[in-house]
Amino acid sequence: MMVISVVNGDITRQKVDAVVNAASPQMRGGGGVDGAIHRAAGPELLRECIERFPHGLATGEAGWTQAYRLDARYIIHTPGPNYGAGQTDPQLLRSSYGNSLKVADDLGVKSIAFPLISAGIYRWPLEDAMRIAVDVLTHADTRVEDMRIVVLSDDYASRLRLLISQASQS
Repeated sequence: MMVISVVNGDITRQKVDAVVNAASPQMRGGGGVDGAIHRAAGPELLRECIERFPHGLATGEAGWTQAYRLDARYIIHTPGPNYGAGQTDPQLLRSSYGNSLKVADDLGVKSIAFPLISAGIYRWPLEDAMRIAVDVLTHADTRVEDMRIVVLSDDYASRLRLLISQASQS
């Protein structure tokens, strides 16, 4: 049975099979969640990203690496759409979540931690980002059993829990 929960905490400290990285398309680290994951995982992560993804990943695609110093087995990288730069098609954001779950299924992942993809430095409108995340995750056809959305705010966590509760009642 699939369970979706919300965690107010640090995504780099989640004890899960896979952590999802809201990556930059270049796959070379950056700011926000991407930078935090690269710092926590260590320099080996950047070396693997350069080797495995020499041309990066397109927006909405997903790929994986080892997790190195994280308390996870894998990092699933997905470049979310940069709303602030004009990438405003919601399907791109939906694809980031959906393709991350496809990679998770290919890897046999049972537990996964997601950030709110694109809701930070890529400036996707927060309420819309939350609705899309909850909608995709609650309707996913996946073998992942434990899905977590990790945020750094009590307010965001409360709002997400309400959306998940509403989704489970419909």
